[in-house]
Amino acid sequence: MEWCLELGIKEVSAYVLSSENLEKRSKKEIDHIFYLLSKFLRKWLRKESVLEKYKVKVRFIGDLEKLPKPLLRLMGKLMQKTAKFYDRKINILINYGGKKEIAWVVRKIVEKAIKIGKIEISEKEIEKNLMVKKDVDLIIRTGGYTRLSNFLIWQASYAEIYTTKTLWPDFTKEELIKAIEWYSSIQRNFGK
Repeated sequence: MEWCLELGIKEVSAYVLSSENLEKRSKKEIDHIFYLLSKFLRKWLRKESVLEKYKVKVRFIGDLEKLPKPLLRLMGKLMQKTAKFYDRKINILINYGGKKEIAWVVRKIVEKAIKIGKIEISEKEIEKNLMVKKDVDLIIRTGGYTRLSNFLIWQASYAEIYTTKTLWPDFTKEELIKAIEWYSSIQRNFGK
């Protein structure tokens, strides 16, 4: 994230754990992911973290109720600490699935339709209810994968996908710059 901030990128979404992963991976593996995330979030809670330096608002997105209470407390502290920032954002998607988000949005729209007695389902109405409001411009897929893996399905409808065989732990700033240079060279048509 700090590399993105140094490069002037104002909003980043990081897919930490899918809802499918939470349901299908072993407890040992999930516990280790939660341990690593907790360790990382504690660093951000320190007085002079990168969040303060760049004034970054942190948002956690997904079905958070199924996460461990100690992790939820850390997440809450971090969101409270960064609530005053508006120019830059990091969306941390945890126990998130794009299909589940769309189902959640449809449920909200139907609840509203029942209250007002009128059904209005439009792209604009769906977008108004999404958890992440902005469209994704660039998706960086590590490990050689070329699929979206249920990541921000609506928001990524016109995203460019950069794939690299580099695994996430080995991803470097140079690799990020290479992805951004690749993205900058593309003529975007947005369905035209």
